[in-house]
Parts: sequence; structure tokens; C-alpha cells
Amino acid sequence: LETFALVSRRVFRGRTRGERRSKKKGTSIEFAEFRDYSPGDDLRYLDWNAYARLDRLFLKEFIEEEDLTVYLLVDCSASMGFGTPSKLQWCKRFAAALGYIALSNLDRVMAVRFAGGASHTARPVRGRRQAKGLFAWLDELQADGRTGIYPALRRFTLRTRQPGLAVVLSDFFDPEWRRGLLALVHRKFDVFCVQVLDPTEVKPTHTGDLKLVDCETGETREVTVTGGLLRTYRRRLTAFQDELRAFGNRYGVRFLPVTTDEPVERVVLTTLRRAGVVK
Repeated sequence: LETFALVSRRVFRGRTRGERRSKKKGTSIEFAEFRDYSPGDDLRYLDWNAYARLDRLFLKEFIEEEDLTVYLLVDCSASMGFGTPSKLQWCKRFAAALGYIALSNLDRVMAVRFAGGASHTARPVRGRRQAKGLFAWLDELQADGRTGIYPALRRFTLRTRQPGLAVVLSDFFDPEWRRGLLALVHRKFDVFCVQVLDPTEVKPTHTGDLKLVDCETGETREVTVTGGLLRTYRRRLTAFQDELRAFGNRYGVRFLPVTTDEPVERVVLTTLRRAGVVK
């Protein structure tokens, strides 16, 4: 993981020196542009070759390199506790891998737990030595409560002054998922969504007379599951994922569907590289 870096499609203004291109001009080895010399400018950055040719003083400017803030937003609602391993367990491993990649590149990392309309934010950390604390915080996360994507993400954006790369890990089983993601988009975050589902949610196999219980609300419903009903369910799930992709295409949000039987290592080292999320 130390050989990889997270890719942000936007250039953000960081807090400290790092290894990212910045909006500010400063000192680095990457040239930005020329500008006319003004009295008081640092004479070390004058281009004397240009002066010899044009008899004018030009100053060379360079791209300042700063850190990127990476936000790992993990859905901890009760539905994320479904499956073996649970969807939340898969998300914790995935978030730990991305967090380690960011910390290894001197990026700033903040982990966020959201459920029930509320969000709890871990202390932002920077540097590889902080990985152990990040792993411990993620390991303690438990699945409980209702989802509440919109109020949780809206509250997060109102409290967060520094936009950055926002990685949202959820099953997105919430009718207000659009408003939640739009809260991030409108605050100029670079948003990357990972929809994590259990294989049995993608291709359910149970048939017959069943009593279904909503794990978040406790609502029960008795249904007779037939082959035709399963086909309808799969069509609606496909339409839902197509809707997520269409939203992403419209608002510049990257979207990746995964199932918990996919090894985290393969998703991070292969799938994310092909998607341009890591390099």
C-alpha cells in the first residue's frame, strides 16, 4: 500500500506542506508560470535568460505542494451489520487500507461514522505513525440505528471547513441518498462512493412464504417469494444502481459497486487502479 497514492480530481488548498499540487504558488521543483517582476520580489527566481533575450525582468513561479485531506465516511446504520462478514466489517477494512495509503503520502485523514442522522468524527491525523490509532478507531465501529444519510452528511459539511476527497462507504438504502451526496457536491468535495452489498442482497435465493423484518425500523411484512418476484427484485436493484451511476455522471461523483465476497486487497490494488482512484 505504501507504493500507492490516492487520486483527487480536484486541486484543494491544503494546510501544510505535502506531496500534492496546490492552488497556491510557492517553492517546489514543478514550474507553474512566468509573471512580470515587481519591486520586492525574490531575485533568486528571476529568469536571467529571458532578461538577456527580451531585456525584461520575468519571475518564475512554481506549484506549491500541500497535503490533501481525505475523509472516510462510514455508514454504521443497522443494515450495514448484515452478512458474514458484515458489510460494515468489509467497509472497515477498506477504509483502513485507503487511510494507510493516504497517511503514507503525508495526506491528512479524518474518519467519520454516520448513522441515525448524526455523525461522529475522529481526530484528523497525518503521518504513517498515526495508522495504528486510525485502525483502532475503525475497529470499534458498530452497526446500529437508522441510516439518515442526508442529515448526517449535511451536518458533516456544515462542521467541516476544509473540503477534500470524501470517500462514502454505504449500501445507500436510504431514500434521501441524493440530498446527502449533493451536500458534499455543493461544498466542492471530490466525492467517491462505494456501494457495499452482501451477495445475497444482489442475488437472493430464498423462496416461499417468508416473514421479512426491517433491521432498522422493526417493521415486518409477510410475503410469498416466487421466481418472478426475485426477477423483479433484481431488475429494481439494477435500476437503483443505474440511478446511482447516472447521478455520479451528472455531478462528477465516482461510483463503485462491490460485494463483501470480493477481497478488499483485490478491490484496492486492482479495481481502484483501473478506476483511477489510486495510482
